[in-house]
Amino acid sequence: MLDGRWKFVILFHLFGGKLLRFSDLERAIPGISQKMLIQQLRQMENDGIVRRIVHHKVPPKVEYGLTDWGQSLCPALDALLTWAEQNSEID
Repeated sequence: MLDGRWKFVILFHLFGGKLLRFSDLERAIPGISQKMLIQQLRQMENDGIVRRIVHHKVPPKVEYGLTDWGQSLCPALDALLTWAEQNSEID
């Protein structure tokens, strides 16, 4: 579910209950193409990690946030980042 280069980066930006529009995510993640961002968000939405919130107004507004299950990944990913930082000094 979390394979690929971009999913962890997307999750990082959505942690803490943040709701971000597609364009906000695109600006926050340099180097990701629109196509890849759409693909990764759809996969995580299908896996129940990300929710897509559509506000029906003109112009349409779509936001992305984590589901409760997606938010529950935060402590595990935080521990993984801490481990990576501690072990990056061992060279």
